Amino acid sequence: MSGTTRLFELARILRSLGSITGFFAQKKLRVVLGGWVIFIVVIAVVGPYVAPFSPLEINFSETLQSPSRTHLFGTDDMGRDVFSRILHGAPLSIKGAFAIVAAAVLIGTTLGLLAGFFGGIADTLVMRLADMFLSFPFLVLAMAIAAALGPSLSHAIMALIVIWWPPYARLIRAQVLAVKRKEFVSAAQALGASNTRIMLYHILPSCFGPVIARMTTDLGYAILATAALGFVGLGAQAPSPEWGAIISKGRSYIMDNWWYATFPGLAISLSVMGFSLFGDEIHEGYSHI
Repeated sequence: MSGTTRLFELARILRSLGSITGFFAQKKLRVVLGGWVIFIVVIAVVGPYVAPFSPLEINFSETLQSPSRTHLFGTDDMGRDVFSRILHGAPLSIKGAFAIVAAAVLIGTTLGLLAGFFGGIADTLVMRLADMFLSFPFLVLAMAIAAALGPSLSHAIMALIVIWWPPYARLIRAQVLAVKRKEFVSAAQALGASNTRIMLYHILPSCFGPVIARMTTDLGYAILATAALGFVGLGAQAPSPEWGAIISKGRSYIMDNWWYATFPGLAISLSVMGFSLFGDEIHEGYSHI
C-alpha cells in the first residue's frame, strides 16, 4: 500500500510540474511577469547587502542632492542616499506583505474549512464574524487598530492581518461546500477516514487554486496597505527606510526636490503592479482549467 501511495504522490507531483510548465508556456507575458516577481523578491532578500551606502548615516554636507552618478536616486534632507534607503526598505515592505498574506491565509483557511465542512453553528459564527470585519471600510479599520496598538511596523502588520483574513475564509468555505459533495470525499468517508484526514488530505488540496491566485494579487495590495499606514504615521517610524515613511517625509520637498518621494513611490508602484498583474494571470490560467 505504501508503494502504491508513493506512486500516486509522484504522479501528482509530475502533473503539478506539468501544469506549471504549461501555464508559463501559454503566454510570454506570464514569463515576463513571473521574472519580475522573482526579481522583486530577490531585491527584498539581497537589497540591504548590495546597497552602496548606509540607510541611516546622516551627512549634512550632501543634503537634497539631485540624482547623480554617486547617488543614483539623489539624497534626502539628512544627506542619506535614497537609493540605499529604498534597497534597505524593500525587505520591510515585501517581507511584511508576505507575513500579512501568509497569516491571513492560515487564519482564513482554517476558519473557512471548519465552517464549510461542519456547517451549522460553526458556519454561522465564522461567517457573521467575517461579515462584521467586511462591513467596515478596509483602510479605516486598519488605521483604527494600528492607532490603538501604537505606531510601529509590527503593529501595522498585525492590524492588516486582523482585517485581511475574512475574504479567504469566505473563499475557502465556498470551495469546501462544492468539493465535499464529490464522490472521492464520499468514498473516503465510507472507508472510515477521520474528519481531520478528509479535510486536510482530500478537500483542502482541491480548494487552493483560487486561493493561490488571490494570494499573489493580495501581496501587491499588502505592500500598498503597509506603505499607506507608514505614510499616515501609523506604520514604520523614522528613521526607518520603509517606503511609505520615506514618501511621507519626502512630500514636503516634492516641488523642489522631486526625487525624494518619487523613487520610493515608483518602487511601490512597480511592486504592486508586478504582483497584481501576475495574480491576474494566475487567476485567468486557473479559470481555463
